[in-house]
Amino acid sequence: MTLGSILDVLGSVLILIGASFTLTAAIGLVRLPDVLNRMHAASKPQSLGFVLLCAGLALVLREPSATMALILAAGLQLVTAPAATQMMGKAAYRTGQFRADIVVVDDHAPDADEDSDDDPDARVGSR
Repeated sequence: MTLGSILDVLGSVLILIGASFTLTAAIGLVRLPDVLNRMHAASKPQSLGFVLLCAGLALVLREPSATMALILAAGLQLVTAPAATQMMGKAAYRTGQFRADIVVVDDHAPDADEDSDDDPDARVGSR
């Protein structure tokens, strides 16, 4: 077995794993109940899947210009996707477009009683 064929197999495996992570993210966007849950599917598995796809393509293509473009794309994905989903989550929270009944701990909710700032049991879902 030559080095080229080993790199092709390794690249193909990375592409398949990355595609499965991306598929999981797409299913999560459809199946999860609200924006606060969907933003995790939009950033975490999708970003990992995209990085694995880029790594697999770089191993299969083995061209310096393609590898540099894939590194740039993966880097931009790792910077922009988490920041964008953070902003979406904040906007959804501020506008009340989330299901409050499934939020376990809400650190940003205004307390019902201003004297209970030090009381951890005042938060939703505290144990």
